Amino acid sequence: MTVSNEAGRNEAGALAWVVVGLCFLALGLAFSARAALGLVMPLWSAELGWTRSFISGTGAAALVAMAIVAPFAGRLVDRHGPSAVLATGLCALAAGCSLIAITSSPLLFVIGFSGLSAVGFGIVATHVVSTGVVRLFGTNRGVALGIATSGATAGQFVIVPLIAWVMTAMSWRWSYAALALASLLLVPLLLGAMRRGKEATSRGGAPQTARTLAGDIGYLMRRPVFHALFWSFLLCGYTTTGIIETHLIPFAAFCGFPRLPSAAAYGVLSAVNLVGMIAAGWLADRVNRPLLLGAIYLVRGTAFIMLMNVGASYDMLLVFAVMFGAVDYATVPVTASLVASRLGIGRMGLAMGLIATGHAAGGALGAFVGGFIFDSTASYAIVWWSGVWLAIAAGLIVLPLGDRREAAPV
Repeated sequence: MTVSNEAGRNEAGALAWVVVGLCFLALGLAFSARAALGLVMPLWSAELGWTRSFISGTGAAALVAMAIVAPFAGRLVDRHGPSAVLATGLCALAAGCSLIAITSSPLLFVIGFSGLSAVGFGIVATHVVSTGVVRLFGTNRGVALGIATSGATAGQFVIVPLIAWVMTAMSWRWSYAALALASLLLVPLLLGAMRRGKEATSRGGAPQTARTLAGDIGYLMRRPVFHALFWSFLLCGYTTTGIIETHLIPFAAFCGFPRLPSAAAYGVLSAVNLVGMIAAGWLADRVNRPLLLGAIYLVRGTAFIMLMNVGASYDMLLVFAVMFGAVDYATVPVTASLVASRLGIGRMGLAMGLIATGHAAGGALGAFVGGFIFDSTASYAIVWWSGVWLAIAAGLIVLPLGDRREAAPV
């Protein structure tokens, strides 16, 4: 019996790491499908006559849809578990990419990207993946979170170049068709691994169905730790998705760097980002998490000061890319780990979904404010200074949180 139990635990542990790898791939596909919008934009303008404002507006509408979907996706994970939710998201993503691949109609493109794909983006997201992964791990939870969620950045320097190669070798339609096929192929693999590891999932508590949505939201609203994590993550969205992902390459061009070196610098940032997420997850298992999270935000603020001194030095731009990349998405596994232990695994999906909505709102604000300030001043100085002070503010918000590792009631 002892040998049988040991074998069962080993199998469950192996399956848990398989699920981590599959979640990594799922996030890579979802984030790459989003990133491909900018890659294909010039081709759509030339081939189909669509304006860049129309395509950009479609992308913005997708962000709004994602923000709306996020808390509902998280709630579904709380009630029904992650496997069916992630499978639904991958199917929605596949349907959206398939529609984009075959259409030349602006209306169908909007339905495909801002509708079907956006639902997939909102479900196959870091908050759903982190909630699913937490249920599988009692130990090594942080490093598992770091590896799984780092798929969000891996797609930017692994899958996106493959998309670009398919576009060059064949066409943009085949690129989206390949994304659709890969998403569908991942569904049975993810379902099989998660369902076979059901006994490991029970470690984090079974999905809760008795509580009401209003009751869980009320619980979160009464917890200071939720507010600290929500508002710090909103500022995180401003300083990453908002002003860096949107404005770094235009800033590099403003400094006089050609397109290819600018893109290469962003690729370096993404590669270091992958390592930074895994390292942050590993540290979250070993050190004071609020102190770690606060330090990540403070280093990010310092990186903005370095960015303001890039001038015409490409070497300085690369140094910034490494420094910022190390702390870019590193907040995700640490925040998820804190949510699991301080707010409860049984309501983690809802909590992370709401926090992700805050991140999206911060990102939208940063993208708009950055463009508005540059148009008004012909300079990015105020934009980067806002990044400095808001990153510091995020760090100060989370530093006072205590690090109690015992799990909150589910």
